Amino acid sequence: MSENNQIRIVADDVVQQSKEVLDVIANEGVAIIPLDVAYAIVGNSKKSIETIFKCKDRSFEKPSGMFSNYDLLKEIQIIDTWKHDIIKAVIFDNDLPMSTVAPFKKDHPMFKNVDDWVLKNSTKIGTLDMLLNAGEFHNEMTKQSMQMQMPVLGSSANTSLTGSKYKLDEVDKPVLNAGDILIDGGTSKYENDKGRSSTIIDFGNFETIRIGVCYDKIREIFSKFGVDLREDNE
Repeated sequence: MSENNQIRIVADDVVQQSKEVLDVIANEGVAIIPLDVAYAIVGNSKKSIETIFKCKDRSFEKPSGMFSNYDLLKEIQIIDTWKHDIIKAVIFDNDLPMSTVAPFKKDHPMFKNVDDWVLKNSTKIGTLDMLLNAGEFHNEMTKQSMQMQMPVLGSSANTSLTGSKYKLDEVDKPVLNAGDILIDGGTSKYENDKGRSSTIIDFGNFETIRIGVCYDKIREIFSKFGVDLREDNE
């Protein structure tokens, strides 16, 4: 993708612009969008996911994540009933973002038209990473993607292992140039000097896969349910 062919839009109409982004993704394109946790680069097809891994210089050992909300999580991820109370406490009661990792239902209609290669590289050992409550664009795109039955897959918009980016123009050039549509939403809500994005928790064994934004608050919430997440020593 050359910069001259890119569509660049300043975020001002989340519903319409989410539709435009999803149209690009449905046509095997790549989008860079603003989330509360950091800018993200997303797609859906084999072509777009390959582009994302290549431009990020990302190992295929590190799977992509999927945009989700609580309703979609309930349908797809296999999580013990009592653990749902923790998730609701984080994303609803405290309005915090978080990614959950858990086994999932591969036969769900959302995956009906997903290429096997894409699904393989968006999951790991039978588990799927689902991002929750990551801001207005994330929530609207998730809602519309559910209506389309087309999952949004991807990761943070940065060269692998260099830290998340919180402004569109800070995104590394190879990653920025890979986007067919760029949405400039200003500075991410949870901008931080450690380059962190979403906190990722494995809901099978409560392992912290990645310490991310709001981790101390999330850890405190988990403790109220008798779950001790590891300390933030990073």
